[in-house]
Amino acid sequence: MQLDAKIPGGPLAEKWDRHRFELKLVNPANKRKFEIIVVGTGLAGGSASASLAELGYNVKTFCIQDSPRRAHSIAAQGGINAAKNYTNEGDSIWRLFYDTVKGGDFRAREANVYRLAQVSNNIIDQCVAQGVPFARDYGGLLANRSFGGSQVQRTFYARGQTGQQLLLGAYSALMRQVGTGKVKMFPRREMLDIVVINGQARGIVARNLITGEIETHSGDAVVLCTGGYGNVYFLSTNAMASNATAAFRAYKKGAYFANPCFTQIHPTCIPVHGDYQSKLSLMSESLRNDGRVWVPKNPEDKRRPHQIPESERDYYLENKYPSFGNLVPRDVASRNAKEQCDMGKGVGETGLAVYLDFEDAIKRDGKDVIEKKYGNLFQMYEKITAENPYETPMMIYPAIHYTMGGLWVDYNLMSTIDGLFVLGEANFSDHGANRLGASALMQGLADGYFVLPYTIGGYLAGTTLEEVTTGHMAFKESITSVNDSIEKMLSINGKRTVDDFHKQLGHIMWDYCGMARNDEGLKKGQRNDTTAKGRILGECYCSGIKERFQPELGAGRTRGRLSRVWRINADRCHFPPGIMRRSFQRGVSNGRE
Repeated sequence: MQLDAKIPGGPLAEKWDRHRFELKLVNPANKRKFEIIVVGTGLAGGSASASLAELGYNVKTFCIQDSPRRAHSIAAQGGINAAKNYTNEGDSIWRLFYDTVKGGDFRAREANVYRLAQVSNNIIDQCVAQGVPFARDYGGLLANRSFGGSQVQRTFYARGQTGQQLLLGAYSALMRQVGTGKVKMFPRREMLDIVVINGQARGIVARNLITGEIETHSGDAVVLCTGGYGNVYFLSTNAMASNATAAFRAYKKGAYFANPCFTQIHPTCIPVHGDYQSKLSLMSESLRNDGRVWVPKNPEDKRRPHQIPESERDYYLENKYPSFGNLVPRDVASRNAKEQCDMGKGVGETGLAVYLDFEDAIKRDGKDVIEKKYGNLFQMYEKITAENPYETPMMIYPAIHYTMGGLWVDYNLMSTIDGLFVLGEANFSDHGANRLGASALMQGLADGYFVLPYTIGGYLAGTTLEEVTTGHMAFKESITSVNDSIEKMLSINGKRTVDDFHKQLGHIMWDYCGMARNDEGLKKGQRNDTTAKGRILGECYCSGIKERFQPELGAGRTRGRLSRVWRINADRCHFPPGIMRRSFQRGVSNGRE
């Protein structure tokens, strides 16, 4: 297949405006004739559903959670970027564009990134109008703070709950449309297949997670907003429900996948405490504005932090990167933390942690100021670790957080399957090999509020769509395939749980494809993947029946995780370690291969 990104001509700064003018339009009276399926209700899915319904389209929205407001976007903490330049530090749309492209190691699609920077200011205006309680300065103006990898303050935030507040804004807009009847909500549904008819995405097959019923839904287009695949690692900051099943099903139906090896590792997470954990807890990158990262100078120094004098502390980020200090990009902070621990300077029981210390900030600004900035984060840390971060330095260590790879999309956010649009973290286009924070929330809302409402209209107006119902043979074939897969998993009478396989696969990924990797390790990881492949279908245990709540059907997701693990490993093995590949090189793959 020849990949055509459909990037419009003309100067970079004029592409989006020109493209919007050239797109075909759907008459307002005709919008009610179209039905659009949206899978996912995070920032991308919630904003897309609300915007499309506001325009007049009929929308069916599906979420795996019991409520749209429980989507994993709620877990984002630190902030969202925009080029408002309120701090008068020389910020601009071009600087935000340049920082984002550079932060992505120049692997992102520049036209998409410039559009992202262009609409960033509109996002802030939209969210303020919705009542999102962004932090404000003494004079009542919106406040900004710094984030890693940037030398201007452009990050808007709501304490350490930015994702939650932005999601509630999108949720309120979504529920307004539910109230008008333009959006039909389907909670506790997991998408198990995409129905493709004549090369066009025309519906989905979903499973009711409570009753076990297999449902079919038809539409004129399908929009996937289902997040990333970080849970192929063990452990990550993703919720367990963030399983990437929907994107993987699209991949198996022939949608191309790009850059699966590009995964972002967050440097400030609460360290692993044992195998009983299902995920890791994130500590916002914003903490590095005031917290100082350090380790003991002497390896194997096991004294409590308050017993180590200043002269025996190594503030390694400040020493190595004086221009950025503790606010270096995430990959730099993560690699350096691992390096210090590998040298024997790690702290805590496992030796896999470094300190994030607020003692100097509290002395400088006072405890009240720090509490106003980070109070909820400090409270969360104390609840998890039983340590008071006002008195004792936090212990942090890197963890998998975000995935920049995803389903390949063109400038219109459409995948290689016509009519299948992919938004937010589920697509690959805007981040490259991104090391920066506060970009993910920006992309999700930009795609949902300001990009898809234009581009999906161009598709619907310029495409001939035959009338399709769920009685079509393609839906029946898809149901048969899904039921056969479920029956196969339930018929296995093995002795190993789904979680056990997930941990095995996740450890392979972290050990051989994590922060540090080499040619020998990648090949060993692939061999281990192949060994695990034959064991899942023979050793996995799923109890119960399919006609009811059945969490152990996650075994099917484990098979999907295995395939994603193999694809990520294969992608990384194409080139020597440390050499990234552009999305139009070997980072693109077809699910049918």
